[in-house]
Amino acid sequence: MTRILLVRHAENNYTQTGKLAGWIKGVHLNEVGRLQASTLADNLAIYPIKYIYSSPLVRALETARPIASSKNLNVLKCTQIGEVRYGQWQGKSLRLLRRRKLWDQIQNVPSLSSFPDGESIRYAQSRAVGAVEKILVKHPKSCIVLVSHADVIKMILAHYMGLALDLYQRIVVDTASISELYISYDGVKVIRINQTTKVSIK
Repeated sequence: MTRILLVRHAENNYTQTGKLAGWIKGVHLNEVGRLQASTLADNLAIYPIKYIYSSPLVRALETARPIASSKNLNVLKCTQIGEVRYGQWQGKSLRLLRRRKLWDQIQNVPSLSSFPDGESIRYAQSRAVGAVEKILVKHPKSCIVLVSHADVIKMILAHYMGLALDLYQRIVVDTASISELYISYDGVKVIRINQTTKVSIK
């Protein structure tokens, strides 16, 4: 049995202010995010983690590194679990994007939706799940951490839960959350979704 721990990156100023960071470079964790990342490392200390894969985006890498450091492991970058390519929506406020006609389609029929000058949601799910499948083959019977992004993790969870892609937006994945899957020849078991630990800056 392989254990997959899906970790969403910690807080940054884009998530704090409700904007889509996408693939914008230099989006670092903020103070709360750095504390969240440290707390994640503590929470995952009990697991026999053997491999840590991360989106190549800096907010994900900064979340993965404390976990890797606590286990004396290297962070393995994986572009396929990187953020959705939001195209023209990148950097925009979610509050403003909700006013666009495409918003309702993306929320309700994502399987037929693509971001302007970006990628389709179906393709994003395909590449992310494809990456997980390759990792499962490469590291059987291991405990593996994947540090990624909200939409990507929701798409992965939807796939392994047997949910249609059009339902993936019903899943909630907060910053610095842990979702856990057991995957074996006998099937998939969802152990937890969106487990978080509250942190506060003193």
